[in-house]
Amino acid sequence: MIPVLADAKIWLAAGVTDMRRGFNGLAAQTDQVLAGDPYSGHLFLFRGRRGDQIKVIWWDGQGACLFTKRLERGRFVWPAAREGKISLSRAQLAMLMEGIDWRMPQKKWQPSKVG
Repeated sequence: MIPVLADAKIWLAAGVTDMRRGFNGLAAQTDQVLAGDPYSGHLFLFRGRRGDQIKVIWWDGQGACLFTKRLERGRFVWPAAREGKISLSRAQLAMLMEGIDWRMPQKKWQPSKVG
């Protein structure tokens, strides 16, 4: 899993991103389109047109990091918005990385057993 610092925010870039871009291209998109600082330590997530690949960029304090994941089957769940950014929690990030629909997770409630 990606190391997320306690004070780091997780931002998902709505819309489609050119997956040929590396850290520099995605950092420029973060700065210009998302109005975010790619060197802030926050995580910025991008998805390609087909939806089977995501890229995550962040600055870990020592250098630029780029993480890529491609699903062999299925697609990453992404918001319908065409532009802007959406904040995710750590739990939502974990679900997204596993290919789970993070937008409306179902918590299974079980009553406690009284003996």
